[in-house]
Amino acid sequence: MERREEQPGAAGAGAAPALDFTVENVEKDPEWPASAQSYAVLQALHQLYYDPNIENKNLAQKWLMQAQVSPQAWHFSWQLLQPDKVPEIQYFGASALHIKISRYWSDIPTDQYESLKAQLFTQITRFASGSKIVLTRLCVALASLALSMMPDAWPCAVADMVRLFQAEDSPVDGQGRCLALLELLTVLPEEFQTSRLPQYRKGLVRASLAVECGAVFPLLEQLLQQPSSPSCVRQKVLKCFSSWVQLEVPLQDCEALIQAAFAALQDTELFDSSVEAIVNAISQPDAQRALLDQVEHWQSFLALVNMIMFCTGIPGHYPVNETTSSLTLTFWYTLQDDILSFEAEKQAVYQQVYRPVYFQLVDVLLHKAQFPSDEEYGFWSSDEKEQFRIYRVDISDTLMYVYEMLGAELLSNLYDKLGRLLTSSEEPYSWQHTEALLYGFQSIAETIDVNYSDVVPGLIGLIPRISISNVQLADTVMFTIGALSEWLADHPVMINSVLPLVLHALGNPELSVSSVSTLKKICRECKYDLPPYAANIVAVSQDVLMKQIHKTSQCMWLMQALGFLLSALQVEEILKNLHSLISPYIQQLEKLAEEIPNPSNKLAIVHILGLLSNLFTTLDVSHHEDDHEGPELRKLPVPQGPNPVVVVLQQVFQLIQKVLSKWLNDAQVVEAVCAIFEKSVKTLLDDFAPMVPQLCEMLGRMYSTIPQASALDLTRQLVHIFAHEPAHFPPIEALFLLVTSVTLTLFQQGPRDHPDIVDSFMQLLAQALKRKPDLFLCERLDVKAVFQCAVLALKFPEAPTVKASCGFFTELLPRCGEVESVGKVVQEDGRMLLVAVLEAIGGQASRSLMDCFADILFALNKHCFSLLSLWIKEALQPPGFPSARLSPEQKDTFSQQILRERVNKRRVKEMVKEFTLLCRGLHGTDYTADY
Repeated sequence: MERREEQPGAAGAGAAPALDFTVENVEKDPEWPASAQSYAVLQALHQLYYDPNIENKNLAQKWLMQAQVSPQAWHFSWQLLQPDKVPEIQYFGASALHIKISRYWSDIPTDQYESLKAQLFTQITRFASGSKIVLTRLCVALASLALSMMPDAWPCAVADMVRLFQAEDSPVDGQGRCLALLELLTVLPEEFQTSRLPQYRKGLVRASLAVECGAVFPLLEQLLQQPSSPSCVRQKVLKCFSSWVQLEVPLQDCEALIQAAFAALQDTELFDSSVEAIVNAISQPDAQRALLDQVEHWQSFLALVNMIMFCTGIPGHYPVNETTSSLTLTFWYTLQDDILSFEAEKQAVYQQVYRPVYFQLVDVLLHKAQFPSDEEYGFWSSDEKEQFRIYRVDISDTLMYVYEMLGAELLSNLYDKLGRLLTSSEEPYSWQHTEALLYGFQSIAETIDVNYSDVVPGLIGLIPRISISNVQLADTVMFTIGALSEWLADHPVMINSVLPLVLHALGNPELSVSSVSTLKKICRECKYDLPPYAANIVAVSQDVLMKQIHKTSQCMWLMQALGFLLSALQVEEILKNLHSLISPYIQQLEKLAEEIPNPSNKLAIVHILGLLSNLFTTLDVSHHEDDHEGPELRKLPVPQGPNPVVVVLQQVFQLIQKVLSKWLNDAQVVEAVCAIFEKSVKTLLDDFAPMVPQLCEMLGRMYSTIPQASALDLTRQLVHIFAHEPAHFPPIEALFLLVTSVTLTLFQQGPRDHPDIVDSFMQLLAQALKRKPDLFLCERLDVKAVFQCAVLALKFPEAPTVKASCGFFTELLPRCGEVESVGKVVQEDGRMLLVAVLEAIGGQASRSLMDCFADILFALNKHCFSLLSLWIKEALQPPGFPSARLSPEQKDTFSQQILRERVNKRRVKEMVKEFTLLCRGLHGTDYTADY
């Protein structure tokens, strides 16, 4: 660090002055007293925690994020840890220290390492009997410091930690010190896993930690086996062991601890932690393979597997009566991976032993996936229900994985069980058992191709026999039918067995998501076999839409389903169905268009426009979306005459314009209008042609009145699809020139409040250059102004806007030779572009955007080499540009490297990344490891 006052241990004094509450406060003169800095942070924290005004909270949060990474954080962090502060404030101080140590390690002079370490030890000792969240954060900070110093500057870090916390002269009681040490040892491997250490350092530190196990494991063993150890200590020991084994510790190094964890299983309070520790230890890469390889002990290992099976199937419902079973699922993944990784002969032997185990696992998992009784489930909290839902998803993933080992026999097994259950007359079956078996089938069918399974016809035959008396069972029946929609497309004769169930379920609001998504899948996959059912599907759908049974998103899915369905009908049928389907909405829209704008009719307008756009998204009579599926697809002949969607759009065009005229200043309504046309254009492609002139005219009027990003996005779609066709070029060109002129005016007035418009404008310009560079030949286009505005957009703080601007330049620069106006403006203003790019690389832009700026440099070098070789030397000449941290030699090296590389774009990106790290003073730091 360059200035003494920015060093980690320094602290100032003095009365706190009154401060303006701005981000700049944190960047004041470094002489600003430490007490004033902490006072400012306290103000901000008070505002964040206690101010009811959300804007003030956001301002405070932004300020505090800046404060945490500022040089002054070294001062105020320690002050915020004082005993008179509340835990939330102390926590912020500890977090700031962690950020400074983990991200800005290179700022700390080596002669300050020891004092920083000592201060952290002191604070951890003090908080050993204080706030738990603050203690953990301080431990994470010390862990980060240890990882940065290992192995050279602090070779025995872990052993030192153990020794220091075992010292008898500490003011903290033995149990407090012990728990603090265990917390520190627990977070150390976790911090290593998430650290940004460079790859070469990661290997060194991992090796160092592997050696340090020798200082940790005997201590953990002793504490776990010691009868006098309180339960809280033993609990923490098991957590600590779980953390360390994830560093891929060899099994033999922790054998004694695993045995101690087995012994701890007898203690009900330690059961979950013991299971987690054992499973983590034997689920590490190669740990199971080591156990499997000991063929002579296969029975012992099978006994261990059966013990874990017991834990997976432990009695009770997760998460209300037990929380153990979820901890074991990883074990089954890794065991299966190891078995399937053996060569064929050896694999066959293990398959013989473990296939029955995995069939047993399926039974156990499906039992655990069962819902409790309705009465019991009624008492569960919403949080417990959500945890159970996530647990079932984990079970579903495990079953899908197990299918790789058991194959088609698994489906037969599930089908046989379900068949016996539904056809047995001996005892009434529970809906929970049926639901779980179906859930197992659905889990596999959702991701595995079951089209060739010989049990699916039987399953489809069984589904109508299920007595559906419960929402959860009905949901699973729906999702199972949806998972089999591709199979139904290959076996259309079976559609009639399940479609009535789906249509019936549409009327139940509790089955909204499952019934609508299933109908959508059937309509998408089976559309060519649905014409006989179309009238019924449309009628039921219309009915539920009119009754407003479903929420907005499900209404939109339902419209998409109907779009797929109608696509397969004859044109007259489509028009007839469209008329009955959308007439009520058109009438409603006509009524709303007459009303004075207010929030409730706005919602209704956006809803109706959304329904129309979702319908048109999938209504594709030319079957564009099927083109990639091969010639064998059963396509209907492409109809002659106007497209039904275009017919409808032309009929409602004036009504939409009327709605727009009243709502032009409302971004949501404008977006909803644009979405109708954008989705129609994407789906219809060339069939949309008749609408191009009137849509271009409407867009021009809209954008001239109130510029909005959605209008530019729709213009870009029109440019993409129609600009290359001579017949459509005149209206497209007129619209392009108009929106460009309006946007340039916006730039003159100040574009900073409209990053979305600038983003969309840059994307439009890039699309124009890519699709139809002739648009840049028009004399009325001010290419120079466009170029200068794009350079300005490069300096915006919003990443998407900057990316879009970079995209524009990478399309523009290759046109230097072919488009005269482009060549001229690059010659005149290209240096301005280069300076903006260098400023961004020098630290003005986020490092995540460096590849985009590298693309511009590469394009400049490839297409304007002679100009770039002059500009880059001139631009880098001034001292301190683009960063005060650079030497003239480093700048010279960079310019030479760039000018030499005209072929390999990846190499230029690497150069830019290296250079930006030098500019920011981050080169070679831990903070850049994953960059």
